[in-house]
Amino acid sequence: MVHMTQTNTSSVGADPRRWWILAALCSVLLLVGLDLTILNVAVPVIGADLDASVGELQWIVNGYTVVLAALLLPVGQLGDRFGRKRLLLAGLVVFGIASLLCAFAPTPGFLILGRALLGLGAAFLNTLGLAVLVSVFPAEERPRAIGIQAAAVSAGMPLGPIVGGFLLENFWWGSVFLLNLPLVLIVFIALAVLVRESRSERPVRVDVTGGILAVGAVAILSYGLITAGETSWTNGIAIAGILAGLVLLVVFVIAQRRVKDPMADLSLFKESGYTWGSILSTAVQFVVFGVMFIVPQYSYVVLDASPVQVGLHLLPLIAAMILAIGVASRVRKTVGARAIMAAGFVALAAGLTLGALSDVESGFGLFALWTGLIGVGFGAAMPPALDIALAPVPSNRSGVGSALLQAQRQVGAVLGVAIMGSVLALNYRARLDTAAVPAETLETVEHSAPSGQSVAEELGSTELAANISDAFTHGMAASFWVAAGVSVACALVSVIFIRKGADQVTDPEHASETR
Repeated sequence: MVHMTQTNTSSVGADPRRWWILAALCSVLLLVGLDLTILNVAVPVIGADLDASVGELQWIVNGYTVVLAALLLPVGQLGDRFGRKRLLLAGLVVFGIASLLCAFAPTPGFLILGRALLGLGAAFLNTLGLAVLVSVFPAEERPRAIGIQAAAVSAGMPLGPIVGGFLLENFWWGSVFLLNLPLVLIVFIALAVLVRESRSERPVRVDVTGGILAVGAVAILSYGLITAGETSWTNGIAIAGILAGLVLLVVFVIAQRRVKDPMADLSLFKESGYTWGSILSTAVQFVVFGVMFIVPQYSYVVLDASPVQVGLHLLPLIAAMILAIGVASRVRKTVGARAIMAAGFVALAAGLTLGALSDVESGFGLFALWTGLIGVGFGAAMPPALDIALAPVPSNRSGVGSALLQAQRQVGAVLGVAIMGSVLALNYRARLDTAAVPAETLETVEHSAPSGQSVAEELGSTELAANISDAFTHGMAASFWVAAGVSVACALVSVIFIRKGADQVTDPEHASETR
């Protein structure tokens, strides 16, 4: 392949409003990240107020994630066919309506439905937001724009517990959903004014069969993975879901090779940049979402933090991530994407190793250090991985290309929570001294460390609290060693398989012509 080199004229014709567009996209994607975690602190209150069962509470949380993951691929093709701006605005409307439904849900079932609709809206915002970014930014500015966007999405996740904790201390639980409405309205107006409509230059035939297969495969696979993470990897329903999802995925891949306008542009995998960039960005999602699932629990269980403090304890991670994105974007032209990504994965591995070596005696200082290193790793590794993956994607196919990438990343996130969560749970239960746990509370204590600490607090038992904290740190260490191994492998992949010139592909619209 002949690769275009960067020139001073590459920004000619760039949308003059692109940075304002980016600000609007970041605002709405902040909501997507926020809604992934804001509900975690509200679950106990919702459970009591709506008299929800444990299973209903699990799907109040996971309904959003499963629908989001399942619809990413169809949304990308719909955007290419009918217009990315139009469907992005439609996604905002759905997101706003769903927020209202959730806020005033009278029953657990109604709330699960509302959360599923939120996932539908988020699928449009997540996929088409990235597609619009690819279409309005010239290639030499895209790494910085992607880095800023990644920071917005990621900042929303740790901000969720902070904002949720504050709202719960001052208002009723529905306020965590009403928070979305003002920003949805502002962003809708901004995008309606600023963004030009864009779609594929050649009319794209919507792949209905592919859409059904994609939704079925990702939804069932995600369901199986989440069920395994919440129960065990020997659970029959979980195994059946994973196997059925994988079978549908294989059928989907076969079907995609036989249609004129495939929903997933599998030809992108012929580009080494897309292949390795998508694998590495998916691996980052695996690690970070797993970490974001575990770290708030560590803050609550071991550091004895309140709901608001749980979020505040994540500020070192956020600050380090934002700082790393800024520094990495400045030095990337000098050292290259490969070195930036490798350094990012080394930082991730170092942070995870320190976290794995932490114990109940470790204070906030060490916690801030290792979470900060994880933030540095995420901020350095994710933006160049995304940009390398998107570089070969023609701008007129940015919807399908970004959808495929986002679908891979979302599955990586589900895998991270499921695998790291199950490793945590397995090792936590194995370490518990069940002889010290009252029989009537054993099931609650074994369910999770946060619920166990609530029992210890009710009983006034410092011995039980110490037992739970020790078991939790043991489980966290095991899950962090898994993630550290993934990070080291990715650092090696960055050095071995990412070519030095990967960040010099600056004219993706003509990538196919330069092969």
